[in-house]
Amino acid sequence: MIKEVFSLLAVFIGLFLFGMVILRNGFAQIGQEKIRVVILKMTNSTWKGLLIGIIITALIQSSSAVMVITIALVASKLLTFKHSIGIILGTNIGTTVTTELIAYEFSSFIVPFLLFGFLFFLLPGKLPYALGCLTFGLACIFIAMEGLKELAHPLASISFVHNFFNITNEHHFIGILVGTVLTAIIHSSTATVAIAMGFINDHILTLPAAISIMLGANIGTCMTAYIASLGAGQSAKRVAYANIWLNVFGVVLFIPFIQLFSEFVMTLTTNPMMQVAHSSLIFNIVCSVLILPFVSLFTRFLLYIHPLTEAEE
Repeated sequence: MIKEVFSLLAVFIGLFLFGMVILRNGFAQIGQEKIRVVILKMTNSTWKGLLIGIIITALIQSSSAVMVITIALVASKLLTFKHSIGIILGTNIGTTVTTELIAYEFSSFIVPFLLFGFLFFLLPGKLPYALGCLTFGLACIFIAMEGLKELAHPLASISFVHNFFNITNEHHFIGILVGTVLTAIIHSSTATVAIAMGFINDHILTLPAAISIMLGANIGTCMTAYIASLGAGQSAKRVAYANIWLNVFGVVLFIPFIQLFSEFVMTLTTNPMMQVAHSSLIFNIVCSVLILPFVSLFTRFLLYIHPLTEAEE
């Protein structure tokens, strides 16, 4: 029983990640080089960087991909470190689009999405292929979400899992740790938040616990960008460090107010999954709005902690 439940859990997480890859592949038809050009042309201020980060991440659904491109541009001295901070903040907001989308009940669209996806794949041209990736990828994501929701009770019936959920519900730091580690392993904060959404839908996780996991996911997602910065020079690493510091600052800021934040989010909607999705969006917007007026100060702080090398000077 336990083996079967965990095997299904792995299958549904894998299917969710597969759907995300297919979805990104469709949007990626515009080409990575075009994304580089857009970032270079439009990012001449922090505010513009924020907007570009939101739009591009919302489109290609990969904050990690946008971060990797940003790191490469800074390492090549085509983009300033200060302007890259706006993009970082934007990617954090843009990546919440998928969680907002999957919070809605789209299970009745799974079969049509699958059929349209296959049909579009049969047609020639980039546009049909992109549409096929979009519909088929969404179908995979929705199937995975339905599976995760169905697995919530079987998982919770396992004694050690049940005890773990109880501990997570009681201690916010455990939830943050779970979100951080899980996201660092699977390289998808969206998938981690989606898993939390599946469990909160059946009231196995409390909203404060789900928010704690979401906060941890924002830290864990920094791992991909940090790995991408290795071997790319100090300037590239500094962008990755900025991403880590920004998310850690945001999480530390919200920890004392998790309960109050939960109560506020519950006034927005009675749907548990939407409560988690909204909390992720609000968290990232608030953090971005708070840091933007102090970007210059934050830049100096980063340069003090991670100083310029002789080559950069």
